[in-house]
Amino acid sequence: MDRLIRMWNPHFSGKPTGVLKGHCAPIVYVCIATEDSHIFSVSIDGTAKIWHIQDQCCLFTAEPKASGIRGDMCACSYSSAMKSLYIAADSMAALSLKIRPRLHSRLTVSHNEPVMCCGYSEEFRQVVSCTDGSVVKVWDFDSGRQVFEFGGTPDSYVITCMTFDHKGRRLITGGSDGCLKIWNFNNGQCLKTLKKDGERHEVCDCIFLKVHRNFYVMSVGRDRKIDIYSDIPEDLHHVQRPQPSWQDDLKNGHKDDILCAAQCPPSLLATSSYDGEIIVWNAVSGRVQCRFVGPLQAEQQNVEGLDVSVPCIIFLKNSKLQQFSSATALLSSGVMGCINLWSVLGGGKFVGSFKASRFQQKITKLAKTDKTTLLYAADRIGYIYVYNMEKFAPKIKLPQAENFWRAHTSKITGLQIVDNDQVVLTSSTDCTVRLWSAHGEFIGTFGQSESWSVHISSSWKHPAVPYEVLIDPLSMPDHEALNSKTQFSEAINPDKTGADRGEPKSETHSRLRLPPTPGDTDTEED
Repeated sequence: MDRLIRMWNPHFSGKPTGVLKGHCAPIVYVCIATEDSHIFSVSIDGTAKIWHIQDQCCLFTAEPKASGIRGDMCACSYSSAMKSLYIAADSMAALSLKIRPRLHSRLTVSHNEPVMCCGYSEEFRQVVSCTDGSVVKVWDFDSGRQVFEFGGTPDSYVITCMTFDHKGRRLITGGSDGCLKIWNFNNGQCLKTLKKDGERHEVCDCIFLKVHRNFYVMSVGRDRKIDIYSDIPEDLHHVQRPQPSWQDDLKNGHKDDILCAAQCPPSLLATSSYDGEIIVWNAVSGRVQCRFVGPLQAEQQNVEGLDVSVPCIIFLKNSKLQQFSSATALLSSGVMGCINLWSVLGGGKFVGSFKASRFQQKITKLAKTDKTTLLYAADRIGYIYVYNMEKFAPKIKLPQAENFWRAHTSKITGLQIVDNDQVVLTSSTDCTVRLWSAHGEFIGTFGQSESWSVHISSSWKHPAVPYEVLIDPLSMPDHEALNSKTQFSEAINPDKTGADRGEPKSETHSRLRLPPTPGDTDTEED
């Protein structure tokens, strides 16, 4: 009743060895999890706390407003097997712990938390990576060594996206608190905070815009609106508000969370949302130019719970594109590992689609080379595929992947091509940031003990691959013993028509090749 938790030594019962203070209401439940050295407590007002036994400090507090616990406490129970605290009130509530996985001793990681995004600054030849723990690390591109680190305070919000200004000198991050922040990433100073008045929702993507001679920072997210901020470095106000919203955005904009944004200078802008809709805007007038919804094949029409979200879009502008009279195309991630292509001028139209992921996994990131028509696509289980879009002819033949490799064991959250050095930068929720040659040769993981030199291939990890990639079941190499009718890849990818998948060709530098599915040879012969 006095809102205190007392800890006793059974051999010395004279007085408690510790007193834990923090609850604001009488405590009705206490559980000791000896395997983690934690104490779980719940008070009558629905507040749950986690304490550390040795340090005698509070590690985490779940307020009833956040956990959704309502009504009188009837019963509480902690399951060590499920790592969950169950509370019975007006309804049942399960508070699951997010436990940081224990890493294998042979694994090299760049961060202690999942990496949400990464980017390369050509101005400083540095790589910046951000985590869901709000930690920002700066790395030397040429050696892989850490240069600087900032953030990670207890009250920080998850960093969900990042970009650089047009010179690559300032870092812009978006967070789950609905704010954008502009940083000097060489010393960790927050130069400016961009946020709107009233209720704010998570920022899902941000880009740096150039419209004619003016520069802007644009953000999209779960408020389903486009927010644009003028970039005026001379403005000394620390907090900046967005410009008035476009009228077309307010009346005819997205109806669901906006996940991604992309620009095609000088005036085209595209946004994509969770419900599968893509809108192309005129960035000067703020008017809708055209809108698309990804097509579904006949066999996909009745699939329950089909993920139609569009987490990534990219403009492809090149005079070598044979299928586009305007030389401007928009590519977007589609359902079941597909990539859709759209012509955006003249009202817009659907051009074609092809399966980019062998395992029919959602494409999470798209990137392109500046001087060629090579497209890099990353999927949800860590594979990267390379396609030459100049050869794309939907009515004649679907594109073949010129190369592919597995870069990570989980979702790829960052993908950037550094054209001048012919390398590929990736990040993932597996807590790593990695560098690869344009052909998929493993250069190294940022934070590893050995340095590398980007231009000296003998310093690379190649022909080795990351250890966790090597031992993962989805990285099974191509071998005759695996080419049976009941192979593992068939269980994940039930589609048996290889010609329609745009399957990767074998390359000598693709050390981790997937076993060909039965029917590939038959399809080619037909």
